[in-house]
Parts: sequence; C-alpha cells; structure tokens
Amino acid sequence: MPDYPGGIKEFYYYVGNNFSYPAEARKKGVSGRLIMGFVVEKDGRLSNIKIIRDLGAGTGSEAIRMLRSSPKWLPGQQHGIPVRVQYTLPIMLNLEPSGR
Repeated sequence: MPDYPGGIKEFYYYVGNNFSYPAEARKKGVSGRLIMGFVVEKDGRLSNIKIIRDLGAGTGSEAIRMLRSSPKWLPGQQHGIPVRVQYTLPIMLNLEPSGR
C-alpha cells in the first residue's frame, strides 16, 4: 500500500493546514465526509484525482487543489518493485477546529 510521508496522521495534519474552506461552504455550514480517489504513481506523484463524494459548495474543487499540491507519497510496492495503486480516501470536513 502507498503511504503519505510520515503516515496517514501526517497526511491529515497536511489536510488541516492546507485545505482552505471555501467561503460558500463556510457560509452554508457545510461539513461531513468528502471522498476522494486518486492513483499513487510509481514515483509517488498523485494522478487521476477525482471526487467520489462531494459535499458541494466548492469543497470538492478545493480538495482536488489540495491533493495536487501534496508532497509525493511513498509508492505501493509489489515484490519490492514500485507499482501504481488506486487509492480512495475519506476526508472529514468540519468547521470546528480540532487539535493535532
């Protein structure tokens, strides 16, 4: 399985620091689980980033932007050889701040 550098907790920390809650979503009080899909390439880049479940009000577009600017991931491996891996990731959006 591919992994974010430092693990999934570090990824969610990255999300918390880099996801800019869209003004429309903030105004409408949009929160919930956004589900994203992407491929982690052999070199760790993310490609084919898509929204599987959008909460609307610009949240999906912002998640795509944030994932595009993500650092490279550690690629999945099969028999020690890097391989492309399809990944599905839920991202919880909540207007209430939470601690790390």
